[in-house]
Amino acid sequence: MNQPAERIILGIDPGTSVLGYGVVKASGKNKVELVVLGVIELKKYKDHYIKLKAIYERVQQLVDEYLPDDVAIEAPFFGKNVQSMLKLGRAQGVAMAAALSRSVPIFEYAPRKIKLAITGQGNASKEQVAIMLQSILKTKEFDAKTLDATDGLAAAVCHFYQQKFDVDGKRASSWSDFIRNNPERVK
Repeated sequence: MNQPAERIILGIDPGTSVLGYGVVKASGKNKVELVVLGVIELKKYKDHYIKLKAIYERVQQLVDEYLPDDVAIEAPFFGKNVQSMLKLGRAQGVAMAAALSRSVPIFEYAPRKIKLAITGQGNASKEQVAIMLQSILKTKEFDAKTLDATDGLAAAVCHFYQQKFDVDGKRASSWSDFIRNNPERVK
């Protein structure tokens, strides 16, 4: 099974105040580069349902503009506030529905898995994730205002790592496979 020469991945960090997104272009087996990152500001909307409408419309616009092959989205995590989690789940669902309405496959990743894929630590801070993304993507430093966007970008890069194939067309099934396929990531 050969990987396509180029893949576009849209990563989304759902939120009800701010939704972060990042788009990457994966070329070949080991190259990933930043296309764009940004946020959807939702604080200006008082009504939760209007926020959901804004998420749906903007995610559709992103899909139409960047034509991603896949959408990687961060899964909601269990918090203490059930109402907050319910609203976050709705935001995630609406973002997923927007991509699915354009027939783009969805891949969901737990926050811990994303952080582990990017930093090697499942409990890394937003700042640590941003610093590692800067290194991985060889891009300028991210500022505090882009931390929600870098979380969306991290989902996209995590998906890139999850989709990497070795020369035999098989997914890495162990750490030794991963190390063999990614010598540049071993320090």
